[in-house]
Amino acid sequence: MSQDSTGKDGRAVLTGTTTSGEEPRRSMEALVTEGAVLDGEGTERAVLTAQFASCPRGARLARRCAVRRMEEWGFPSASDVSCAVALVVGELAANAVQHGRVPGRDFRLRLALEKELGLVRIEVDDAAAAKRPPEGPPSSYPEGESGRGLLLVDVLAVRWGTVPRHPVGKTVWAEMSIDASADHGAL
Repeated sequence: MSQDSTGKDGRAVLTGTTTSGEEPRRSMEALVTEGAVLDGEGTERAVLTAQFASCPRGARLARRCAVRRMEEWGFPSASDVSCAVALVVGELAANAVQHGRVPGRDFRLRLALEKELGLVRIEVDDAAAAKRPPEGPPSSYPEGESGRGLLLVDVLAVRWGTVPRHPVGKTVWAEMSIDASADHGAL
């Protein structure tokens, strides 16, 4: 269940999200905008943009927000597509919190449904431009404590990468297939 309100500028503000049997521990605001945009070819895409506090709870809230949006776009929360998107959003958001955190700066999640291309594009922005993920899929050793998250992203996404964000920071993005029978994007 979510608790929504309207901010000073009239945009929706997500003030808390709970799943059944869970009560919110404290209020956390996430600035959420949604709508449709036209790409360069005049195709309309459904888009969600949300800003979250750069902390573990913000990463969890980003994942829940993505699952809820996937449901609103017609992908049930238990579907392979929604679960794969949740895993990738969770990993990219956790990385933004753990590796891209700059005190006093939030991270941003953007989801864009591109039905004509059969894709959901996930973008997570953070303020730390100097800390970039590896160019290719990282290698991980069984005894290592980290490094497996981007392996999941590499397996589940059709493609992923990173680009600088101006004036500061970076965007890590992934494109997920919405065709549950595709090799990528299906669990």
